Amino acid sequence: MDIEFNSVKELYERLKPALTTKVTELKRNELDYIKTEDVWNYLKDSKWSKANNLLLYQMVDDILNLNNNEIDEYVKGEIRKKVIQPNLENMKWDDDYDKKEE
Repeated sequence: MDIEFNSVKELYERLKPALTTKVTELKRNELDYIKTEDVWNYLKDSKWSKANNLLLYQMVDDILNLNNNEIDEYVKGEIRKKVIQPNLENMKWDDDYDKKEE
């Protein structure tokens, strides 16, 4: 029996239990900053985009057997790509603050 999905979101929701299981494993290995979205994005971009006619069980296998170091490096790389700027908007400023530091 072939299972077909009407959207990528529907596929994601179907795979969410496996993604959650993998993230739970990662947390046990002190990689608690990796989220289900990270695992999905990594596999979608690096492995599944190159494959044809993937079956659901193959995708679940990819999720559960994903190398922890690979996903860790991917997430760290994604974090490095983001440009972090200080948020300088709407700061409540107290004129007495400058006097306290003197």
